[in-house]
Amino acid sequence: MQAIILAAGMGKRLGELTQNNTKCMVKVNGVTLIDRLMTQLSELSLKKIIIVIGYQGEKLRSYLGENYLNTKIEYIYNPIYDKTNNIYSLALAKESLQEDDSLLIESDLIFDDSLFRKIIDNPYPDITLVDKYESWMDGTMVTLDEENNIENFVSKKAFKYSDVHNYYKTVNIYKFSKEFSKHKYVPFLDAYCKALGHNEYYEQVLKVISRLDDTHLKALPLNGEKWYEIDDIQDLDIAETIFAPKEDLLIKYQSRYGGYWRFPSLLDFCYLVNPYFPPKKMKEELKANFDILLTEYPSGMKINSLLAGKYFGIKSDYVCIGNGAAELIKSLIEKLHGKIGVIFPTFEEYPNRKKLEELVTYIPDNRDFSYTAKDIMNYFAGKDIQTLLLINPDNPSGNFIPMEEVLELVEWTKKKNIRFIVDESFVDFSEGYPNNSLLHNKILDDYGHLVVIKSISKSYGVPGLRLGILASSDKALIAWIKKNISIWNINSFAEFYMQIFGKYEQDYSNACSKFITERKRFLSELQQIDFLRVIPSQANYFLCEIVKKYTSKELTRLLLKHYNILIKDCSTKSAFNSSNYIRIAIRDTNDNNALVNALKELQAI
Repeated sequence: MQAIILAAGMGKRLGELTQNNTKCMVKVNGVTLIDRLMTQLSELSLKKIIIVIGYQGEKLRSYLGENYLNTKIEYIYNPIYDKTNNIYSLALAKESLQEDDSLLIESDLIFDDSLFRKIIDNPYPDITLVDKYESWMDGTMVTLDEENNIENFVSKKAFKYSDVHNYYKTVNIYKFSKEFSKHKYVPFLDAYCKALGHNEYYEQVLKVISRLDDTHLKALPLNGEKWYEIDDIQDLDIAETIFAPKEDLLIKYQSRYGGYWRFPSLLDFCYLVNPYFPPKKMKEELKANFDILLTEYPSGMKINSLLAGKYFGIKSDYVCIGNGAAELIKSLIEKLHGKIGVIFPTFEEYPNRKKLEELVTYIPDNRDFSYTAKDIMNYFAGKDIQTLLLINPDNPSGNFIPMEEVLELVEWTKKKNIRFIVDESFVDFSEGYPNNSLLHNKILDDYGHLVVIKSISKSYGVPGLRLGILASSDKALIAWIKKNISIWNINSFAEFYMQIFGKYEQDYSNACSKFITERKRFLSELQQIDFLRVIPSQANYFLCEIVKKYTSKELTRLLLKHYNILIKDCSTKSAFNSSNYIRIAIRDTNDNNALVNALKELQAI
């Protein structure tokens, strides 16, 4: 067997990285694509490797030489690489293609070492690797029958997003027998080039062949193996995350701060959302209005304040809508002067907006990081603070102060002339949640020093919309924040979501009730893991202490590397002092069970 590598392209979309080098010389985590590929091929005992070169081809030839790890290399030069597509490169190699069974590979791929062995060991002589369609994939799609025969190559024109559940993406790794190349592929390749020219793609020939009754061309679906095609800088960034060394993998994911839809197989137990809302019908309504929402401007702050007021049943002039709660937090903390009392560990978006000398910190003296309203008042009674922050339920501890105690804090801070900020982003996950919110006109009217912040992203399960609110009867503060942020700070999709929410309030109530039931079940399951001490929570996450066997960093890395599960390592957060705590989001039953099963396997090791 031999290998044929197509490496003539210019890779213009990679910009400066291919200004003076061919595409396969781009490095992923410090290793060039071609070095990784050649090393993988060297393990196969091939007779030779044929590389079709073009753009900066002599540089590539000089770099690789005539032999790579004892495997002979031959080169074929495409002189018109800038005027042709890959069909011409393959046509130049057609004689070689007919000399032996061949692996055909494109040079801009990165993939698991196991893929070559997977395709070579398969008994079918003519086969292409394919993978079930995912949103990041682009290029040649195929449909398969029940026996994995390729039924059709789907052109870009014929591609329908409504049919993506039937599509497979070609990985661009093929195995052709000598007979297939000689009697089918090359004759059709010649005919196709003669009829349609050289500015086409070699997959077009396969599309023609697939329509024959005796094609014998099979597809071999992947089973979770990793691969990626690198066409631009964004692709390179994603590939460097997927294929990061085990010691860097976690850091690569954490540094992205979201956008995990680019990694569909990843189970994200790090970021915190409602797994049971919005309902299917609400999503369908959003989809039905996609075209107009995409092409129309959103309303300004005045209209969106009306919507937010309607959403929560409070006066519109008491509320400011934000592009996520984070935007409002930034604006608010910038406005407030003096020292702020903060309970650690906490959601660090707040304290990170203040200088260290402006923080007065309270760290509960217990392993659960639990505290009561009385504990807060006792600690801060003699402290010089102008603002007190309470996150309720707290993040990451899940500590919850009941409504009657929160109102005691409201009264206490009023008497002390202390501004009181209450972040209740997770309060809807608490038991008896309809009665646990401060977002009521009467409460806001009575306490002008009170500021309530709530993330819509988290409890309502729409983090992609980026929505949050800040509410207060301090109209001067509200006016300042509205002036401080952009008039068009939220998009039309977010605005429309708020517009229609009223129709789905009962669905939301049902989703929260369903969530509370699942939380109880999930807690019971996690308590069976002998190396975890799970701290009960009234939020949509559990803080867990790892009491033996692993460190928090080790467990986080193991879950990501072996199970593609991401959890939050809390050891680097303030107040944990490198102790072994993790935070686990609560997802739906299936996902939660996947995590439990992974933990049980690690427990058994």
